[in-house]
Amino acid sequence: MSSASPRAPFAWLSNQPYVLLSLTSLFWAGNAIVGRSAAGHIPPVTMAFIRWTGAFLILLPFAWPHLKRDWPAIRRHLPLMLALSLAGIGAFNTLQYAALERTTALNVLLLQSAMPLFVAIWSLALFGTRLTMAQSLGIAVSMTGVLVILLNGNLLALTDIALNTGDLLFIAALVIFGFYSVMSPRRPAMDQLSFLAFTFAVGALSLTPLMIWEAMARPPMEVNSGTFASLAYIMLFPSILSYLCYNRGVQLIGANRSAPFFHLVPVFGSAMAIVFLGERMHLFHLVGYALVLCGIAVAARKPKVA
Repeated sequence: MSSASPRAPFAWLSNQPYVLLSLTSLFWAGNAIVGRSAAGHIPPVTMAFIRWTGAFLILLPFAWPHLKRDWPAIRRHLPLMLALSLAGIGAFNTLQYAALERTTALNVLLLQSAMPLFVAIWSLALFGTRLTMAQSLGIAVSMTGVLVILLNGNLLALTDIALNTGDLLFIAALVIFGFYSVMSPRRPAMDQLSFLAFTFAVGALSLTPLMIWEAMARPPMEVNSGTFASLAYIMLFPSILSYLCYNRGVQLIGANRSAPFFHLVPVFGSAMAIVFLGERMHLFHLVGYALVLCGIAVAARKPKVA
């Protein structure tokens, strides 16, 4: 009788795009909460630099054999690999942490719901790929669900929200990550660990000059158990695990079908608040959850072949 391979569960998971993208949103929901709580205690560039350096060092022992094998492919496609590293690792997360110092977590979550639109714009501009009718409808429905959750069921509260400097920084971050989302499936064929190790390393290196400037211009990071716990979380979950899940999910179903899963971030965030912070469940939560899930189901399904 043959025994199941210990890698079998991971092999199964690596071919489940909806599960992978849902896990990505779960980990990124925690990143928004941790990033906001750490704002003011850890300077944003320092946080991003430590995050990616630590994630790279954790990943390196596992990635090294793959990196050696895949290095010729990386070298042949170096401009694209550098662009992906600078956009998806260096710029996006640094701008996100800088934004969280200047705006509220609510505004960030509201703006993040627009990510599918930026992905769609890049897909159209670079490759002429248009959203299908189902994708457009699904994104609209799931975005409505996000607004219901974040605005406590009162969509008219949108008129009271004004953009500030932090919001503009986060919009810039979303534009950059939209580019990363569309271009990452065009990377050369290589192991996921090779791709992550290279992009993490280049992303961290690109932040070095900014971190030196920040260290001279701002008070240093507070060193305590809270900052260590925050950094440990963001190194592992929103970095290594989420990027493994996200990149594989996009590889399986494409950027446009993957983008609506960003709308699960506030769903998980509000659910965490209910479970861990004792917030009360209300009817608008259930309505919002239902709209988000229905919208994602519509937007992420495979288009019918004519």
